[in-house]
Amino acid sequence: MGAMVLERFPAGSPRGSWPAEEYAAKRRAEGEPATVVMDLRTDAFLVVVRDPDED
Repeated sequence: MGAMVLERFPAGSPRGSWPAEEYAAKRRAEGEPATVVMDLRTDAFLVVVRDPDED
């Protein structure tokens, strides 16, 4: 999967807090097709934009 990481957020956010999802929603509202994925190795949520040429 070719993707560019826009931002990373630690997985230990307070209960009821979704900073990665909120950040991705703002990017989508600006027209950027951002999505959130989990990086298990670093225990972090990544906001990424997939490379359309990699499909």
